[in-house]
Amino acid sequence: MKVAGLIGKKLGMTRFFEEDGTNVGVTLIEVKPCVVTQIKTLEKDGYEAVQIGYELRQESKTKKAQLGLFKKINTEPRKHLAEFRGKIIVKTGEEEKPAEIGDELKVDQFTEGEKVKISGKSKGKGFAGVVKRHGFAGGPKTHGQTDRVRAPGSVGASSYPSRVFKGMRMGGRMGGEKNTRSNVRIMRVDVEKNLIVVKGPVPGAINSFVRIWN
Repeated sequence: MKVAGLIGKKLGMTRFFEEDGTNVGVTLIEVKPCVVTQIKTLEKDGYEAVQIGYELRQESKTKKAQLGLFKKINTEPRKHLAEFRGKIIVKTGEEEKPAEIGDELKVDQFTEGEKVKISGKSKGKGFAGVVKRHGFAGGPKTHGQTDRVRAPGSVGASSYPSRVFKGMRMGGRMGGEKNTRSNVRIMRVDVEKNLIVVKGPVPGAINSFVRIWN
């Protein structure tokens, strides 16, 4: 399996006008050059994958185990590491070759119109009730139920099963979890500014890091 994969930073949303004048909401993702830090093979690791690093980090703030990895491949430490299953293909002009340790991956790995997957950590919203967390309609607003409008209602019978079933949708911590969007269309690739413009929203807050692959 061959893939293209990058790590980027979500800059925020704006609008994009297509050729027919259609107004489309888009997300801007900054993707500075990523470096290939490790290649895993079927013979040695049991599966094929490529690990890449994004954004420089000071040596004093890098863990010793990671620092040894970067020194071994003779490159500067990186803040974020991500692993992509399969073989990443590096595009150099019209030529393509399998990624090797130390190779730089840029935004030109992707093309306009291509559909990709984008994964990130969703915004943390703290403790949320069932109306916000699960979209419950809430209780009736009449007959004296002024304090039960956003309540979840019954969660389990008394005589049987005398317990709350596992997985019952209730209030709790919302957000702050890994989230992936599929079939996200790339609207524009700007090599000079290291930008990828994708259609619609993507998971995460502004300046959070996301993974992009096909």
